[in-house]
Amino acid sequence: MKTLLGKLVINYPYLFAVVLFIIGTIIVLTRDNLFKKLIGINIMESAIFIVFIAAGNIRGGAVPILDGGRADTVYINPLPSALMLTGIVVSVSVTAFALALIIRLYKSYGTTSARRIAEMRNEVLKHDSSHQS
Repeated sequence: MKTLLGKLVINYPYLFAVVLFIIGTIIVLTRDNLFKKLIGINIMESAIFIVFIAAGNIRGGAVPILDGGRADTVYINPLPSALMLTGIVVSVSVTAFALALIIRLYKSYGTTSARRIAEMRNEVLKHDSSHQS
C-alpha cells in the first residue's frame, strides 16, 4: 500500500489530470444544458493539456535555454509545452465557435436544453413528414 501511495504522490500531475478528465466526462454525460456541456469539454481539454505538459517535464531538469554551461545538463523537453500552447489556441477558438452556435440555437429554439431542442426538431420533422404524405 505504501508503494502505491508513493507512486501516486510522485505522479500527482497524472492523477490530477485523470480526476479532471473524469469530472469533465461526468459533466458532459449528465448535464442537459449546452453551456454546461461546453464547460465539461473545456475541463476535459485542460486535463489533456496537463498530461502532455507533465510528460515533457523532467524532475531536476533545467530550462531548455543553452547558455554555454555544462555539457551534461539535462533539459526539459520544450516540444509538449509548445504543442499544448497551440492546442490551447485551437481550444479557445473552438469554444468561441461553440458559444456562437449555442447562442444561435437559443435564439432559434428559446432554450439551451439539448433534450428540448431535440424534441422540438422531432416535432417539426414529424409535422413536415405528415404534410408530405
